[in-house]
Amino acid sequence: MKSLFRSLFAAVFLFTGVDSLNAQWIQTNGPYGGIVKSIAVSGTTILAGTSGSGVYRSTNNGSSWTQTNSGLTSNYVNALAVSGTTIFAGTGSGVFKSTNNGTNWSSAGTGMTTNAVKAFAISGSNIFVGTEVGVYLSTNNGAVWTRITNGLSNTFVTSLTVSGSNVLAGTLGPGAVFLSTNNGTNWTQVSNGLPNAGVIALAVSGTKTFAGTEAGLYASTDNGTSWSSVNIGSTGTYVNALLVNGSNMFAGTNGGVSLSTNNGSSWTSVSAGLSSYGISAFAMSGAYVFAGSSSGILLSTNNGATWSPSSNGLSSISVKVMAVSGSNTFIGTLDGSVYLTTDAGTNWSKFNGGFPGSTVSALAATGTDIFSAFIYGGVYLSTDNGTSWAKTSNDLANTSVNALMLNGTNVFAATDNGVYLSTNYGTSWTKTSTGLPSGFVNSLAISGMNILAGTFNGIFLSTNNGTSWTPLNIGLTSASVRALSVNGANVYAGTNKGVVFSTDNGTSWTVINNGLTDTNIRALAISGANSVAGTDNGVFLSRNSGTNWTQINTGLTRTKVLALTIIGTDMLVGIENAGIWKRSLTEVTSVADNITELPVGYEIAQNFPNPFNPSTTIQFKTPEASHVSLKVFNVLGAEIATLVNENKAPGTYQVTWNANGYPSGVYLYRLMSGGEVFTGKMNLLK
Repeated sequence: MKSLFRSLFAAVFLFTGVDSLNAQWIQTNGPYGGIVKSIAVSGTTILAGTSGSGVYRSTNNGSSWTQTNSGLTSNYVNALAVSGTTIFAGTGSGVFKSTNNGTNWSSAGTGMTTNAVKAFAISGSNIFVGTEVGVYLSTNNGAVWTRITNGLSNTFVTSLTVSGSNVLAGTLGPGAVFLSTNNGTNWTQVSNGLPNAGVIALAVSGTKTFAGTEAGLYASTDNGTSWSSVNIGSTGTYVNALLVNGSNMFAGTNGGVSLSTNNGSSWTSVSAGLSSYGISAFAMSGAYVFAGSSSGILLSTNNGATWSPSSNGLSSISVKVMAVSGSNTFIGTLDGSVYLTTDAGTNWSKFNGGFPGSTVSALAATGTDIFSAFIYGGVYLSTDNGTSWAKTSNDLANTSVNALMLNGTNVFAATDNGVYLSTNYGTSWTKTSTGLPSGFVNSLAISGMNILAGTFNGIFLSTNNGTSWTPLNIGLTSASVRALSVNGANVYAGTNKGVVFSTDNGTSWTVINNGLTDTNIRALAISGANSVAGTDNGVFLSRNSGTNWTQINTGLTRTKVLALTIIGTDMLVGIENAGIWKRSLTEVTSVADNITELPVGYEIAQNFPNPFNPSTTIQFKTPEASHVSLKVFNVLGAEIATLVNENKAPGTYQVTWNANGYPSGVYLYRLMSGGEVFTGKMNLLK
């Protein structure tokens, strides 16, 4: 199950100093892209709904995009639809509508008791909305909504389509299709021949109805009474999007795009030029076919024969990792791409290395050599500054590499299964984890002859090139260590309880949290006396080696920092769903002494520690007074514990779950508050 987390905060500042009157973060000129979940066309305006940065608009057929979120209270836009001059956006906070081509948005009407909108279908004055609790109908342009679920035995509706007087709804697994012949008053399941898989997309082409599922494409010629499998070639089994244009039909999958020119009778792969194969949405404007993907917008002007990126200005990309070698800065993204800038973000080059497509989880660079690791995708090496790449071996292909570190000809890899060492530049890897606890190693650092590893069980030291490890936890206030950084004789560690540093190679640690209003540290960078920490609530800077910290968020549109680095006098930070931001260290001339952070969005954090035994802590935040439910489930979906079930005032809360009496394994925790639902995964390891 995917984990859905949201971080969105506003800062209330009580100043006794200022963060430089005019200085602020500036978004760099790319890289552009991000997860695009929906696309719609309104006249000459194209709109794209993203997963994390709201709605973008193009008025020049995709040549450039501008963010247009005024009035939206959620940045997760799962669906878009157009009815006359009104545009509807289905978000994580309900339905919004715009009557001025997306310039402004307002909440659409009353009667909807859920916020999780997944799909739209429009037929005349009837507007149907698919949600996690069924279908809603509005007959007055979204002013009032009525829930219509009679006969809908599965109410997690992920797709809708209209065919004449018939309305069809597709649901999530175990998936099914439901048919209504009376505008949703009653529903009947029509799933004969469909697999036991989620129905993600529905479309009608002539007399045929098509269902895109998690197990392929299916067609019906009798309004869903019976279905048969359709062979669309080798583009993928997850059919996420369908587009019908006359006798032409496009199917977007996890493996590319397939095209049928004969109403779905036969199909051809049309994926030439695709930079991403995770296609999730389609729209057509004249001869322009737009595809939304995990890497942004793709455009074809020749009926799918070739595709090209069309995401200029769409800054929804999530940067996971960074590495610096001289004037070169490399970044790895959530969608599995690697980029290079040689001028601190003014220009970017994207590498085509035959990468596996999974998230880039680690980077390391020295000179013209760059190593990149991918979640369950192995390690790749370029020896010519990224021009060409080769997979080093298959030794690490079945694990997640969380960090890479170079030490001469030795390459160390921190993984979910300990530390591995290659003495031949990645040709082969050997596990070197004697003395390390089993499980996750998050970070690595080298200090002289000492190698340090940050884990969920503290910090460990090796003085013999990784052959054996010993714990270094004296003074460490948290065992969950995400980041390590070395500056001369000082070692810094970022944990979920703040920053600690050591002047004796880790023998003892001192907490340095003064001014850190968010102690959940995700990234650290040190340059001289300047220390920079990235958190869920933005960036903190210390001018005196961590003695005091100041939050420096001015200019940032979002605040969850995933990666950061210092290049000369410039700071670069990667923000979740908001790309790369740049700021000069010399701009920050004075500081805010008293800062109070107030949450304005719902959030549940990853439990810590994780894995755990037997207790773990879950933190959540609520922006307003609301009823909060926090429950624990096993992987079969059975509820096994209720941690919170009461009204809560706005604020940040922590709750501990003691799993004594429960077996080792994966467990799920679910937060429900203010109409929002968030789910996380945790690992009990006994």
